[in-house]
Amino acid sequence: MLDLISDPIWHRKLESECNEPYFKSLQEFVLKERNQFTVYPPEKDTFTALNLTSLKEIKAVILGQDPYHQPRQAHGLSFSVNYGIKIPPSLGNIYKELKTDIGFVVPNHGNLTSWARQGVLLLNATLTVRAGEPGSHQKKGWETFTNHIIQTISDENEHCVFMLWGNFAKTKADLIDPDKHLILETAHPSPLARGGFFGCKHFSKTNQYLNLYNRGSINWNLSDYGLFDERANS
Repeated sequence: MLDLISDPIWHRKLESECNEPYFKSLQEFVLKERNQFTVYPPEKDTFTALNLTSLKEIKAVILGQDPYHQPRQAHGLSFSVNYGIKIPPSLGNIYKELKTDIGFVVPNHGNLTSWARQGVLLLNATLTVRAGEPGSHQKKGWETFTNHIIQTISDENEHCVFMLWGNFAKTKADLIDPDKHLILETAHPSPLARGGFFGCKHFSKTNQYLNLYNRGSINWNLSDYGLFDERANS
């Protein structure tokens, strides 16, 4: 799977990790799954998060748990969906928080690629999933691999913001040096959290921190996607 990591810095940093016995077992497992079942995201999108956001360009990390498991949703970025796909409930709540926090204008899509291109690493702890079966690829080795990624970011970068949403994400705090980075914790944006995510102001806090260290703020706003908006074609 190493050949799917096109970013040269990540490729070099993760080469030895991809040669570890656990990763070779993980690779065999994912290959077998793809041969027998539908697996998301598509193989080419497995490492989209790393390929869009190189190590030294990372300003913030938003950690998810699992890729979306329904058709055409997942494309390798946590919480993000392909253009033309209905905005999932958790992302809808993220948009609501952005609106109250920074005056975000809710777009007509859920594709967060522009965040990734600005230095927001949208990383899932598990990078693949069997169609229709959430959690089906957990505890197969992906968590060890993505823990290594988080640790690498903490060790090699300075003044990044780690947004840890929900109990699972909060367990990753031990991998991050709080003297070098800002750790923001809150409830998961899922409706199951009963609104605990609202009012966290993580997006404005992130930009305040980044500006404090002259790292440049994130433009959280997303442009509408014209092809998805039928009115644009009428």
